Amino acid sequence: MSVLEKITSEDAIALEDKYGAHNYHPLPVVLSKGAGVYVWDVEGKKYYDFLSAYSAVNQGHCHPKIVGAMMEQAQTLTLTSRAFYNDKLGAFEKYATETFGFDKLLPMNTGAEAVETALKISRKWGYEKKRIPENEAEIIVCENNFHGRTTTIISFSNDPIARRNFGPYTKGFLKIAYDNLQALEEALKDNPNVTGFLVEPIQGEAGVYVPSDGYLKKAKELCERYNVLFIADEVQTGIARTGRLLATCGNCSCSDKHCSGTPEVKPDILILGKALSGGAYPVSAVLANNDIMEVIRPGNHGSTFGGNPVAASVAMAALSVIKEERLAENAQELGELFREKLNEFIPNCDLVTAVRGKGLLNAILINDTEESSTAWDICMALKENGLLAKPTHGNIIRFAPPLVMTKEQLLDCVGIIIRTLSEFKK
Repeated sequence: MSVLEKITSEDAIALEDKYGAHNYHPLPVVLSKGAGVYVWDVEGKKYYDFLSAYSAVNQGHCHPKIVGAMMEQAQTLTLTSRAFYNDKLGAFEKYATETFGFDKLLPMNTGAEAVETALKISRKWGYEKKRIPENEAEIIVCENNFHGRTTTIISFSNDPIARRNFGPYTKGFLKIAYDNLQALEEALKDNPNVTGFLVEPIQGEAGVYVPSDGYLKKAKELCERYNVLFIADEVQTGIARTGRLLATCGNCSCSDKHCSGTPEVKPDILILGKALSGGAYPVSAVLANNDIMEVIRPGNHGSTFGGNPVAASVAMAALSVIKEERLAENAQELGELFREKLNEFIPNCDLVTAVRGKGLLNAILINDTEESSTAWDICMALKENGLLAKPTHGNIIRFAPPLVMTKEQLLDCVGIIIRTLSEFKK
């Protein structure tokens, strides 16, 4: 078959099955075009995208400003490595640090790389600033976390599929229950070797688990009391997804530009990715103040592509779209509307037990076991009705549309979801 021939969905799936590693289990839909909140398959059927590439496409598919910035830079200079300076990286670092309120930024490419970077910074800070004995630093993490799938990260995962047969595992991590301040303090007290606490403000892969009010603020206070770095993984929750520029902003006063009030929680280390790229080009970042970031010196860490001029240009455009189009405010308003409409429906539906989330990061809990196929089958039915979503943790369906969605589009999608759930038969 010529590469120029139009491919069918069946052919595309068969090609991936034959020539690709089987490390994903995609919904059987083959997408070939995207614009705003919509995607189209190779046969031309249009769908609402209710996953947004796991929140990487917060600004909508193929946003013209982001794509324009990428194309313009790609025709000028694509890569220098960090052996030399380029004329875009410094501008991006200034723009991002001023936006999020930090002194320094370390650029990488993917979310998992950014998490690894934060772990390295935290350990080095622990040895050089806190004076932890060499090779004895420990980092506290939470059960049911998802920070990526590198060897180090899966070492502190409790997902058997991600872990099994990938050992030996990296040491130096203490695992505690999420949303449990007593467990955190127990892990901190009488343990001077703890250098960091790595936490997701909302556990996305765990099923959009939102912690109790005040949890993050009190956790940060505990970290300050015991001289431990509070490390916020906002790869999925950041960049306006939860109705604030950052989920750690909590209920502070956020403008359409950035946090105008005092954040509920100011992380010591902030990890960003996904929507920092606008879904156009891989880019991630770790931000911290000088007293922390200064432990990283030449040769300690790096990436050939990290901080390349295309990524820097794309990230600046991606952040400016968030501000100019007031997408945090839109996510807040539409998220409240989404949960309101679903909560009106749920008492009359035995199939769904609850809806939870913040902003436009939400999930419904299906009344079945994690081992059942019910959530998957519902997503298949939603696909047939023109809406794409995926299950997480077996009996939970995550809903995360692009933040450029309008109220009319959201209500249309709610109608599709309610109609599908109402008609669904196990």
